[in-house]
Amino acid sequence: MTDTRSHPRRAQAIAGLWKTLAGRRLASLWRLSRLAGPLVHRFSRREREVTEINLGEVYPECGAAERRRLARESLTHSTATMLELGFAWMGSPERVEASILVVHGRELLDEARAEGRGVIVLAPHFGNWEVLNFWLSSHFPFTAMYEPPKIAELDAVTRAGRERMGASLVPTNPRGVAALLKALKRSEAIGILPDQEPDWGSGVFAPFFGRPAYTATLLPKLVARTEARVVTGVARRIPGRGFEIHFLPADERVYSSDEAESATGVNACVEAAIALDPAQYQWEYKRYRKVVEEQQGHPHHQAFRLY
Repeated sequence: MTDTRSHPRRAQAIAGLWKTLAGRRLASLWRLSRLAGPLVHRFSRREREVTEINLGEVYPECGAAERRRLARESLTHSTATMLELGFAWMGSPERVEASILVVHGRELLDEARAEGRGVIVLAPHFGNWEVLNFWLSSHFPFTAMYEPPKIAELDAVTRAGRERMGASLVPTNPRGVAALLKALKRSEAIGILPDQEPDWGSGVFAPFFGRPAYTATLLPKLVARTEARVVTGVARRIPGRGFEIHFLPADERVYSSDEAESATGVNACVEAAIALDPAQYQWEYKRYRKVVEEQQGHPHHQAFRLY
């Protein structure tokens, strides 16, 4: 559960910035990101170090200079996503819709619904996932899990932005899971973040770029009870111009009833999305934080030493 704190002045400043930036052109927001991104890389030690560690783990064949370049580009894209929140949440719907230059793979969703099946959209932290939410909730009945932001006063702004095109937000608890199941049984679409590390007991270890990563097991439970189709969805940024939405067929292993096999398929889906443009993935997330060590024949949980 998210640890929310009250910071009214900070929330007012952030919400005011989003409102101001909502009317800016995407080309202008990208220029700001190009200016701010290197500063984030230089002065935000935590984001820089985690990004560079993760890139070292997943792309060991790349030289140090190439990984540093990719880290700077990744943090520039992450900065762009933050600056674009006002655009995605408060910009006129016509402008946001017009920024979506093309939608690849929409037929995957249409075919599933025509067959009377729900659609589970795996939406990793790639590109601008808020633009993806905008498009999905504009074109389909759409339900997604929601955790309040860490700054309590931003909850209303965040919720209003994500719900404004009709999305239904449900809590990250058993009541929310029940709501997801009902939506799928109505042949609707739901969204799941496949790259968030779950609490102990809610996941299994599965390879992510060849290294064990603790991965949620919600997906096989939903598939088993609904026979939903699974797709990966991302909004890939075309810097300064807009976004291309991609829906990719899921790795077939996601449909396995074996949780470890399904989780392996989920991570393969995330890897396929990242391959579209590795710089647009949010590498500053601690994806390898949990490990299991055997101590006296019993699994023992501890923090991942790289972080």
